[in-house]
Amino acid sequence: MGLFIYLVCLKGEQIGGLSMTVESQKDIDGLKEIGRIVALTIKEMKRHARVGMTTMELDEIGGRILKKHGAVPAPKMVYRFPGNTCISINQEIAHGIPGNRKIQPGDLINIDVSAEKGGYIADAGHSFAMPPYNPALLHLCNYTHKTMMKVISSLKHGVRLNEIGRMIQSEAEKGGYKVIKNLCSHGVGKSLHEAPNEILPFYNKHDKRVLKEGLVITIEPFLSTGAEYVVQQPDGWTLCVPDRSFAAQHEHTIIITKNQPIIVTVA
Repeated sequence: MGLFIYLVCLKGEQIGGLSMTVESQKDIDGLKEIGRIVALTIKEMKRHARVGMTTMELDEIGGRILKKHGAVPAPKMVYRFPGNTCISINQEIAHGIPGNRKIQPGDLINIDVSAEKGGYIADAGHSFAMPPYNPALLHLCNYTHKTMMKVISSLKHGVRLNEIGRMIQSEAEKGGYKVIKNLCSHGVGKSLHEAPNEILPFYNKHDKRVLKEGLVITIEPFLSTGAEYVVQQPDGWTLCVPDRSFAAQHEHTIIITKNQPIIVTVA
């Protein structure tokens, strides 16, 4: 679940406040368990998505899977979000409320699932297109996923946090895309959004924060065909681009180590 911010010039304080640092195998196992459930929920929701289905029907599938595995929807638990999952379509980019909207042929869909089990929280997202497939939307989704994985593979203890934004911005520009600047990656693990807060998707030279071994964060680039920001809608949740452009998001929860990060949101 992307952290929505009002754009400000951050001074890049050191990581502090409430944040999760993995201290034991129990922590790793707990995060892997809820991460597996989150990934499985997204996988099954995508598999069941059909033209003509409402987003509420798709959300109910996600809710049943989470309940079956003993997990609780984190946005509902933490923020009283009116749904089990966030489902956003086309110009809705994030935090879409499940409802009576029907999935249409060719829609671009984003499913974002955050859940808690045993005191641990994991967060993941996935954008995909419905048939008949628009090649431009397929490329956007695939390129965004590749960007996420490239960023993740470069992270380890001692890397500056602003390298995340630098890489996302650089990869977006190489692919001919824009970055949604007011949707950020964030800390996660014990709470849905925790320190390090506001991991910006563009380079901020003032940010001096450094990744530490055991830190739990999300990596979630939002790449766009035009817009560079989203606007909150009157429902208080849904975030939309102000034009007719499209944006894709892919997200994993990871644990920082001295070598390659551990991706926990895999099924």
